[in-house]
Amino acid sequence: MDAASPTPTDNQSSAPAVSIGAEWWRSAVIYQIYPRSFADANGDGIGDLPGITSRLDSLQHLGIDAIWLSPFMTSPQRDAGYDVADYCDVDPLFGTLADFDAMTAAAHARGIRVIVDLVPNHSSSDHRWFQEALAAAPGSPERARYLFRDGKGEHGEIAPNNWESVFGGPAWTRITEADGTPGQWYLHIFDSSQPDFDWTNEWVREQFRGILRFWLDRGVDGFRVDVAHGMIKADGLPDYTPPAAGGSMGGAAPAIGAEGAAGTAAAAAASSTETIIGASSSTPPVGLEPEIDAGWPESAPYWGQDGVHEIYRDWHEVLAAYPGDRVLCAEAWVEPLEKMALWVRPDEMQQAFNFPYLETPWNAAALRPVINESIRAFAAVGAPSTWVLSNHDVVRHASRLALTAENPQGHGIGPKSPGKPDRAVGLRRARAASSVMLALPGGAYVYQGEELGLPEVIDLPDDARQDPTWFRTNHERYGRDGCRVPIPWEAGHPAYGFNTTGASWLPQPDDWNDYSRDAQAGIAGSTLELYRTLLTARKQHGLGLGSVTWLDGVPETVLAFTNRGTTGAVTVLANTGSEPVEVPAPLLDTHVLQASGPFDGTTIDADTTVWFEASDR
Repeated sequence: MDAASPTPTDNQSSAPAVSIGAEWWRSAVIYQIYPRSFADANGDGIGDLPGITSRLDSLQHLGIDAIWLSPFMTSPQRDAGYDVADYCDVDPLFGTLADFDAMTAAAHARGIRVIVDLVPNHSSSDHRWFQEALAAAPGSPERARYLFRDGKGEHGEIAPNNWESVFGGPAWTRITEADGTPGQWYLHIFDSSQPDFDWTNEWVREQFRGILRFWLDRGVDGFRVDVAHGMIKADGLPDYTPPAAGGSMGGAAPAIGAEGAAGTAAAAAASSTETIIGASSSTPPVGLEPEIDAGWPESAPYWGQDGVHEIYRDWHEVLAAYPGDRVLCAEAWVEPLEKMALWVRPDEMQQAFNFPYLETPWNAAALRPVINESIRAFAAVGAPSTWVLSNHDVVRHASRLALTAENPQGHGIGPKSPGKPDRAVGLRRARAASSVMLALPGGAYVYQGEELGLPEVIDLPDDARQDPTWFRTNHERYGRDGCRVPIPWEAGHPAYGFNTTGASWLPQPDDWNDYSRDAQAGIAGSTLELYRTLLTARKQHGLGLGSVTWLDGVPETVLAFTNRGTTGAVTVLANTGSEPVEVPAPLLDTHVLQASGPFDGTTIDADTTVWFEASDR
């Protein structure tokens, strides 16, 4: 390695300084709980709200700021709760409204905010609204709640268009009318049990205003909005054939392992002399508002339509009537980042999941431009960037970052998948990648179990799989079950402490004792203690409201930057390459805050990230 001093890049005042908003969500670390797999208090094998309450002390000790709960509302559970049959009640699987209130109060007592998942694109086919639509006549107000259409062909036997479901197969299902004759078709971008609402209908909009208020009145601090780039479909519902490559939710196919995507090195070179502002204000800097549709790729007619923004402006007003900086976070699989930033303009949502960052390979030349552009794009509309590496819909990053074959979002991995990951390599890269993520300004999301270093469960028995993707693709795609297996709490206990009975809705691997929380707590070098240390240092230095300065004079395999937070500064060196690199001379005598792997003070091993205390000047 060239041991020359890393130096700040030029043009350090390329963007105007901006005042920093005080809202908690601008710098929060939010922990995603998948309720059925977090903690099970009643021993039926499915996690529940009392189970979450019982484990809040562990999350407080971890150092997170908020929890986001995946759906727990009344549902037939055909898609693990993302098929809601009653938006204003708790499914008995998870408990009661009283259990929810108790959990919320307990979280708030510990300084932890509560965000709930809202699924507005579609309901369950069991929902009373849809059942009323089936019983009503074509053209009725009840049918108008959903996207019913007449079929094509002499007898309406051909679907209204050629759209494909995200889960595989056609996106239309034909109903049988009350008189027994074949009838209209209804749209379901996901499973046939998840009919899409017609969001051009004011009745639908008013129902969801009421749903928002119901949960806000119960004290929730915000909503993660499922499929926030859906809801509005293009006029006329035109035919569309998606590209062969790409994620099922509209994003690009994630690059694999540590291999860079085409063009990333060039992109990095193009941005190599830029210093960027990491914090954001509620008012975007003058002249930085993105030019809408400036050469952006065409969206599918069911993703990213302009009409969704009117919905979120309306919801923004609903939340603004409540105290406490309530938040809307978009699950919006749209590209490029400038387009995603439209979801978080000052009068719309507050955060959007940064999927381009999630999909970036473990490669310095690929990461730097994505980080650059993320901060720039979101700051242009006065919003913070967010950072995320895992969630309930993607292969866990402790496995994904070591894959050696392409794996589009939603496909999952299983026993017959090509390019299966090396577990040791995956964990090493995951720890290093998380150490980069938690050093960046803005909000960060942590998916349950990643703080334990959990890998994807690859060898689930076929007869145990439950993801609709597995069934609708005739077992061609494994789907998302592998990242949803109940997490381990206590080594040697039934179900690893998930409950006391040993029951588990998805089977847990036999070799998870070492991943259990109690096996890692207080153990130097464990992944759990790595996360705790990073989260503590992040908070102590005010990194969530900091700004990034890139450092030059390091090898191309090294990501090097300083984040100057509000109360301190940290210099980060991440070696994404396959060979060790030397620490630059000026850092040799600098206090080391944390390293993601073994570190001798002079050489950074492959797939290792080190945090150094930096001058705050």
